[in-house]
Amino acid sequence: MAAAAATRTQLTLADNALAQALYGEHGKNLQIVSRSLGVKLEVRGNQVNLAGKEADVRLAQRVLLELYELLGSGYPVVPQDVQYTIKILQDKESVSVKDIFLDTVFMSAMKRRISPKSLNQKRYIEAIRAHDIVFGVGPAGTGKTYLAMAMAVAALMNQEFIRIVLARPAVEAGEKLGFLPGDLAEKVNPYLRPLYDALHDMMDFEKASRLVQRGIIEVAPLAFMRGRTLNDSFVILDEAQNTTSEQMMMFLTRLGFGSKAVITGDVTQIDLPPGAVSGLVEARQLLEDEEGIAFIHFTERDVVRHPLVQNIIRAYESRRARRPATRAESPDA
Repeated sequence: MAAAAATRTQLTLADNALAQALYGEHGKNLQIVSRSLGVKLEVRGNQVNLAGKEADVRLAQRVLLELYELLGSGYPVVPQDVQYTIKILQDKESVSVKDIFLDTVFMSAMKRRISPKSLNQKRYIEAIRAHDIVFGVGPAGTGKTYLAMAMAVAALMNQEFIRIVLARPAVEAGEKLGFLPGDLAEKVNPYLRPLYDALHDMMDFEKASRLVQRGIIEVAPLAFMRGRTLNDSFVILDEAQNTTSEQMMMFLTRLGFGSKAVITGDVTQIDLPPGAVSGLVEARQLLEDEEGIAFIHFTERDVVRHPLVQNIIRAYESRRARRPATRAESPDA
C-alpha cells in the first residue's frame, strides 16, 4: 500500500511576542506537538511551516492556533498545557480549548489558576454547578477530588455555603488500624491526609487551619457522618469505592437543604473484604438515571499527573480486562 502523500502548509502568527511564547523555551512546545502528532515543524520568525499526513497537519495547526489564542487571552501556556490541548483536540477537534482552560474554578494561595484540563473535567465542573449530587468515577490522577475541593473552597469564599465537609472511609489496605499508634483521631488521620494536602494546596496554611479549628471546614472519617443532617454545606466523599452499601446510603441521606454533595472514587481500586459490594458500584447501578444526579466517568486520558501515569493506568486496565471480574468489581454484584 502506498504511503499517504505529505501535506505542507504555513501558519502565520500576527503577534511576534505571542509567537515566541507559543514556541516555548528553546522551542519545547513545538517539539511536543511535532513528537506527539508526527508532524515536521519549521520556524521562520512568526511563520511555522508544517509537513506531514493531512489529518496530522490539520490537527497540529489547530493545536497551535488554540494555544496562540490562549496566550492572547493572557493565559500562561506551559508544556503540560500543550499536551492537554493535543489530547482534547484528538478527542473532539471542534471544541474550543480556550473555553475549557479559561473556566477558572479557583485561584490558589500561590496565585495558580485551577481550571479543567480535559473535556471530562470541564463536564465535571459544569455538572457540579448544575446538580446537587455529582459522582466522579475514574482512575487516580484525573482531578476528581482536587477539582471538587477547588469548587468547594471557591463556593465557601463566595458565601454560597456556610461550611465544607470532607469525608473519607477509613478502610484498611494492608495495615490494621489497631496496629497503628495513638488514639482514634491519630489512627484515622493518615486516611484523611490526601484531603488536607489538597486543601493546603489551595489555601494559606494558617487560614485553612483557622477554618478547620472553627469547624467551617471539617475533615472527618465517613463514620462520623452518621446521625447528622448537613444543611447549607458543600460535602465531598472521597474514595467512595471503599464504602459499603449501607455507608453510601447513610452518606447520601445526610444531605440537607441548600447543600451539595460530590462523591469520588475508582471502582478498580476497591479495598473492601472479599464478597463485599462497593457502595459506589451499587449507587451507579441504582442512581445513574435518576434526575438531578450526575455521573461523570473519567478515563486514563483525563490523567493530569506525570505523563507516565497515563501509561501505567492503561497497562493495569489492560491486564484487568483479561481476567474475570471479582464480585465487588462486577456490574452485576
